[in-house]
Amino acid sequence: MNIAKHMETIFLATLVLIGATSMATAAVGKLHRAAPAVVTVAVASPDAPMAVVKVTAKRLTAAEKAAL
Repeated sequence: MNIAKHMETIFLATLVLIGATSMATAAVGKLHRAAPAVVTVAVASPDAPMAVVKVTAKRLTAAEKAAL
């Protein structure tokens, strides 16, 4: 195949591909940020070797998971 002969076709196909990609990504909404997680640290006794960490956060709904 003679690339120089088909350069205009390659250029136009590239423009169409870039245009379609930009239109497809423009429809995607911004990412929704979840509320910050709350971290609580509680120690059973002062000389305990290991701290207990409780992490609480809002769980994602099915729609939010699908959006990611």
